Amino acid sequence: MKGRIRVDDQVIVIAGREKGRIGYVVRFVDDDRVVVGSVNFVKRHVKAQREGEQSGILEQEAPLHISNIAIYNPDTQKRDKVTWIEEDGEKVRTFKSSGERIV
Repeated sequence: MKGRIRVDDQVIVIAGREKGRIGYVVRFVDDDRVVVGSVNFVKRHVKAQREGEQSGILEQEAPLHISNIAIYNPDTQKRDKVTWIEEDGEKVRTFKSSGERIV
């Protein structure tokens, strides 16, 4: 599944409380969890570890399961599937609906 969605792909959340939000994949946490920029913020209560540090409530992005996101096609403004075609001897990822190359 990691081959279908990669870092810097534009994705849309298809399930959960953030459904419908669009963002870019920042990083993979596991094989099945990704962090999407500007999506799924959670609040963490942080205690000061050393003297002089500030304790408080931090807001950070939490990972989403890969099954809850889909690649976003900006031309159709909908989610899409990924397919591979061979161009000049190399495999290229394309959108299934339009056949356009994923950049």
